[in-house]
Amino acid sequence: MTYTDQLQAYYERVAQECIAGLSLDCVIFGFHDTRLKVLLLRWKDTNEWSLPGGFIYKDESVDTAAGRVLCERTGLDQLFLQQFHLFGDAVRYDRDDTWQRQKMPMKFGDRWPERTISMGYYALVDYTKVTPSADFMSDECCWWEVGELPSLLFDHQHIIEVALKTLRLQLNWQPIGLNLMPQKFTIPELQRLYEAVLDRPLDARNFHKKITGLSILSRLEERRTGGAHKSPYLYQFDEVNYQKALINGNLNFV
Repeated sequence: MTYTDQLQAYYERVAQECIAGLSLDCVIFGFHDTRLKVLLLRWKDTNEWSLPGGFIYKDESVDTAAGRVLCERTGLDQLFLQQFHLFGDAVRYDRDDTWQRQKMPMKFGDRWPERTISMGYYALVDYTKVTPSADFMSDECCWWEVGELPSLLFDHQHIIEVALKTLRLQLNWQPIGLNLMPQKFTIPELQRLYEAVLDRPLDARNFHKKITGLSILSRLEERRTGGAHKSPYLYQFDEVNYQKALINGNLNFV
Protein backbone atom coordinates (compact mmCIF):
# COMPACT_ATOMS: atom_id res chain seq x y z
CA MET A 1 0.00 0.00 0.00
CA THR A 2 1.41 3.41 -0.97
CA TYR A 3 1.60 6.32 1.44
CA THR A 4 -1.24 8.03 -0.45
CA ASP A 5 -3.36 4.90 -0.08
CA GLN A 6 -2.60 4.81 3.64
CA LEU A 7 -3.66 8.44 3.98
CA GLN A 8 -6.85 7.78 2.03
CA ALA A 9 -7.78 4.88 4.30
CA TYR A 10 -6.87 6.85 7.43
CA TYR A 11 -8.98 9.90 6.63
CA GLU A 12 -11.92 7.76 5.58
CA ARG A 13 -11.72 5.94 8.92
CA VAL A 14 -11.44 9.22 10.83
CA ALA A 15 -14.48 10.64 9.00
CA GLN A 16 -16.57 7.56 9.76
CA GLU A 17 -15.42 6.54 13.24
CA CYS A 18 -14.15 9.65 15.03
CA ILE A 19 -15.80 12.70 16.60
CA ALA A 20 -15.80 15.49 14.03
CA GLY A 21 -13.81 18.62 14.83
CA LEU A 22 -12.33 17.32 18.10
CA SER A 23 -8.74 16.16 18.54
CA LEU A 24 -6.20 15.81 21.31
CA ASP A 25 -2.53 16.70 21.68
CA CYS A 26 -0.18 15.13 24.22
CA VAL A 27 2.78 16.92 25.79
CA ILE A 28 4.88 13.99 27.02
CA PHE A 29 7.48 15.18 29.53
CA GLY A 30 10.62 13.22 30.40
CA PHE A 31 13.72 14.09 32.43
CA HIS A 32 17.26 13.09 31.43
CA ASP A 33 20.78 14.47 31.89
CA THR A 34 19.42 17.28 34.11
CA ARG A 35 17.15 18.47 31.28
CA LEU A 36 13.35 18.48 30.95
CA LYS A 37 12.41 17.03 27.58
CA VAL A 38 9.36 16.66 25.34
CA LEU A 39 8.58 13.89 22.86
CA LEU A 40 8.02 15.12 19.29
CA LEU A 41 7.21 13.61 15.89
CA ARG A 42 8.89 14.51 12.58
CA TRP A 43 6.45 14.32 9.68
CA LYS A 44 7.17 11.99 6.79
CA ASP A 45 9.67 13.30 4.19
CA THR A 46 9.92 16.69 5.95
CA ASN A 47 11.86 18.48 8.65
CA GLU A 48 8.60 19.59 10.30
CA TRP A 49 7.82 18.62 13.89
CA SER A 50 4.70 18.40 16.04
CA LEU A 51 3.34 16.90 19.23
CA PRO A 52 1.89 13.39 19.28
CA GLY A 53 -1.87 13.50 19.03
CA GLY A 54 -4.90 12.12 17.29
CA PHE A 55 -8.64 11.89 17.10
CA ILE A 56 -11.21 10.40 19.47
CA TYR A 57 -13.29 7.44 18.38
CA LYS A 58 -17.01 7.84 18.87
CA ASP A 59 -17.14 4.91 21.29
CA GLU A 60 -14.23 5.91 23.56
CA SER A 61 -13.74 8.55 26.22
CA VAL A 62 -11.30 11.41 25.70
CA ASP A 63 -9.11 10.10 28.54
CA THR A 64 -9.03 6.65 26.92
CA ALA A 65 -8.04 8.21 23.59
CA ALA A 66 -5.21 10.16 25.25
CA GLY A 67 -3.98 6.98 26.94
CA ARG A 68 -4.05 5.19 23.59
CA VAL A 69 -1.96 7.89 21.91
CA LEU A 70 0.47 7.87 24.82
CA CYS A 71 0.89 4.09 24.64
CA GLU A 72 1.37 4.14 20.86
CA ARG A 73 4.17 6.72 21.09
CA THR A 74 5.96 5.48 24.25
CA GLY A 75 5.18 1.77 24.48
CA LEU A 76 3.90 2.33 28.03
CA ASP A 77 0.48 2.37 29.63
CA GLN A 78 -0.96 3.18 33.05
CA LEU A 79 1.04 6.43 33.12
CA PHE A 80 0.31 9.77 34.75
CA LEU A 81 -1.86 11.72 32.32
CA GLN A 82 -3.53 15.05 33.06
CA GLN A 83 -5.94 17.07 30.93
CA PHE A 84 -4.82 20.69 31.26
CA HIS A 85 -6.47 22.94 28.67
CA LEU A 86 -8.94 23.17 25.79
CA PHE A 87 -7.47 24.88 22.73
CA GLY A 88 -10.35 26.36 20.77
CA ASP A 89 -9.34 29.65 19.16
CA ALA A 90 -11.38 30.40 16.05
CA VAL A 91 -8.16 30.43 13.99
CA ARG A 92 -5.49 28.27 15.62
CA TYR A 93 -3.14 28.10 12.63
CA ASP A 94 -2.90 28.62 8.85
CA ARG A 95 -4.38 25.40 7.50
CA ASP A 96 -3.13 25.69 3.91
CA ASP A 97 0.40 26.58 5.01
CA THR A 98 0.42 23.67 7.45
CA TRP A 99 -0.66 21.19 4.77
CA GLN A 100 2.11 22.41 2.47
CA ARG A 101 4.75 22.12 5.19
CA GLN A 102 3.53 18.60 5.94
CA LYS A 103 3.82 17.76 2.21
CA MET A 104 0.35 16.29 2.32
CA PRO A 105 -1.46 15.65 -0.98
CA MET A 106 -3.76 18.65 -1.20
CA LYS A 107 -6.67 16.51 -2.33
CA PHE A 108 -6.94 15.41 1.29
CA GLY A 109 -7.32 19.00 2.46
CA ASP A 110 -11.09 18.98 2.09
CA ARG A 111 -11.29 16.05 4.51
CA TRP A 112 -9.84 18.17 7.31
CA PRO A 113 -12.48 20.01 9.39
CA GLU A 114 -12.57 23.74 8.84
CA ARG A 115 -12.11 24.15 12.59
CA THR A 116 -10.67 21.68 15.10
CA ILE A 117 -10.77 22.03 18.87
CA SER A 118 -8.00 20.20 20.71
CA MET A 119 -7.93 18.77 24.23
CA GLY A 120 -4.46 19.27 25.73
CA TYR A 121 -2.97 16.55 27.94
CA TYR A 122 0.40 16.37 29.61
CA ALA A 123 2.05 13.11 30.63
CA LEU A 124 4.93 12.45 33.03
CA VAL A 125 7.09 9.46 32.12
CA ASP A 126 10.31 7.78 33.20
CA TYR A 127 12.65 8.61 30.31
CA THR A 128 14.58 5.35 30.71
CA LYS A 129 11.47 3.22 30.15
CA VAL A 130 10.20 4.92 26.98
CA THR A 131 10.61 3.41 23.52
CA PRO A 132 9.72 6.30 21.16
CA SER A 133 7.69 5.06 18.19
CA ALA A 134 6.67 6.97 15.06
CA ASP A 135 3.42 6.34 13.19
CA PHE A 136 2.94 5.86 9.45
CA MET A 137 2.76 9.64 8.90
CA SER A 138 6.07 10.23 10.68
CA ASP A 139 9.70 9.35 10.05
CA GLU A 140 10.91 9.94 13.57
CA CYS A 141 9.77 10.17 17.18
CA CYS A 142 12.36 11.49 19.61
CA TRP A 143 13.09 13.69 22.61
CA TRP A 144 13.83 17.41 22.47
CA GLU A 145 14.94 19.64 25.30
CA VAL A 146 12.19 22.06 26.33
CA GLY A 147 14.55 25.00 25.92
CA GLU A 148 15.75 23.97 22.45
CA LEU A 149 12.60 23.05 20.54
CA PRO A 150 12.45 23.17 16.73
CA SER A 151 9.85 25.18 14.85
CA LEU A 152 6.55 23.37 15.38
CA LEU A 153 3.49 22.87 13.22
CA PHE A 154 -0.02 23.94 14.19
CA ASP A 155 -0.13 25.83 17.52
CA HIS A 156 1.98 23.23 19.29
CA GLN A 157 4.58 25.69 20.58
CA HIS A 158 1.76 27.44 22.44
CA ILE A 159 0.40 24.13 23.71
CA ILE A 160 3.79 23.20 25.16
CA GLU A 161 4.10 26.61 26.81
CA VAL A 162 0.69 26.22 28.46
CA ALA A 163 1.53 22.66 29.55
CA LEU A 164 4.79 23.80 31.12
CA LYS A 165 3.08 26.68 32.90
CA THR A 166 0.46 24.24 34.23
CA LEU A 167 3.16 21.81 35.37
CA ARG A 168 4.85 24.59 37.34
CA LEU A 169 1.58 25.67 38.93
CA GLN A 170 0.76 22.07 39.91
CA LEU A 171 4.23 21.25 41.19
CA ASN A 172 3.07 21.02 44.79
CA TRP A 173 0.09 18.70 44.34
CA GLN A 174 0.93 16.48 41.38
CA PRO A 175 3.34 13.50 41.56
CA ILE A 176 6.03 15.18 39.47
CA GLY A 177 9.05 13.51 41.05
CA LEU A 178 7.42 10.10 41.38
CA ASN A 179 6.73 9.91 37.65
CA LEU A 180 9.74 11.69 36.14
CA MET A 181 12.53 10.25 38.31
CA PRO A 182 13.93 6.72 38.08
CA GLN A 183 13.23 4.42 41.00
CA LYS A 184 16.53 5.28 42.73
CA PHE A 185 18.08 8.74 42.77
CA THR A 186 20.16 11.15 44.82
CA ILE A 187 18.80 14.31 46.40
CA PRO A 188 20.94 16.51 44.09
CA GLU A 189 19.42 14.67 41.12
CA LEU A 190 15.92 15.33 42.45
CA GLN A 191 16.83 18.98 42.97
CA ARG A 192 17.95 19.24 39.34
CA LEU A 193 14.54 17.95 38.24
CA TYR A 194 12.76 20.75 40.10
CA GLU A 195 15.27 23.28 38.78
CA ALA A 196 14.60 22.05 35.23
CA VAL A 197 10.83 22.37 35.65
CA LEU A 198 11.03 25.78 37.31
CA ASP A 199 13.87 26.99 35.06
CA ARG A 200 15.72 28.55 37.98
CA PRO A 201 18.34 27.45 40.53
CA LEU A 202 17.44 26.31 44.04
CA ASP A 203 19.57 26.55 47.16
CA ALA A 204 20.98 23.07 47.76
CA ARG A 205 21.00 23.28 51.57
CA ASN A 206 17.42 24.54 51.79
CA PHE A 207 16.20 21.97 49.27
CA HIS A 208 17.83 19.11 51.19
CA LYS A 209 16.36 20.32 54.48
CA LYS A 210 12.84 20.74 53.11
CA ILE A 211 12.67 17.54 51.06
CA THR A 212 14.00 15.34 53.86
CA GLY A 213 11.63 17.02 56.32
CA LEU A 214 8.56 15.90 54.37
CA SER A 215 9.04 12.18 55.16
CA ILE A 216 8.37 11.27 51.53
CA LEU A 217 11.84 9.80 50.85
CA SER A 218 13.43 6.58 52.06
CA ARG A 219 17.22 6.52 52.19
CA LEU A 220 18.77 3.33 50.86
CA GLU A 221 21.98 1.71 52.01
CA GLU A 222 23.40 2.36 48.57
CA ARG A 223 25.47 5.17 47.16
CA ARG A 224 25.86 6.71 43.73
CA THR A 225 29.37 5.75 42.65
CA GLY A 226 31.63 7.01 39.90
CA GLY A 227 31.55 10.74 40.66
CA ALA A 228 34.43 13.05 41.46
CA HIS A 229 33.06 13.87 44.91
CA LYS A 230 31.95 11.85 47.91
CA SER A 231 29.41 9.27 46.82
CA PRO A 232 25.92 10.45 47.87
CA TYR A 233 23.25 8.14 49.23
CA LEU A 234 20.50 6.89 46.95
CA TYR A 235 16.86 7.47 47.84
CA GLN A 236 13.48 6.29 46.67
CA PHE A 237 10.02 7.69 47.24
CA ASP A 238 7.91 6.39 50.12
CA GLU A 239 4.80 6.16 47.97
CA VAL A 240 2.34 5.97 50.87
CA ASN A 241 3.66 9.15 52.49
CA TYR A 242 4.10 10.78 49.10
CA GLN A 243 0.43 10.27 48.24
CA LYS A 244 -0.62 11.56 51.67
CA ALA A 245 1.48 14.68 51.14
CA LEU A 246 -0.13 15.22 47.74
CA ILE A 247 -3.63 14.90 49.16
CA ASN A 248 -2.83 17.29 52.00
CA GLY A 249 -1.00 19.74 49.73
CA ASN A 250 2.17 19.46 51.79
CA LEU A 251 4.70 19.47 48.95
CA ASN A 252 5.23 23.22 49.00
CA PHE A 253 9.00 23.12 49.46
CA VAL A 254 10.40 25.13 46.53
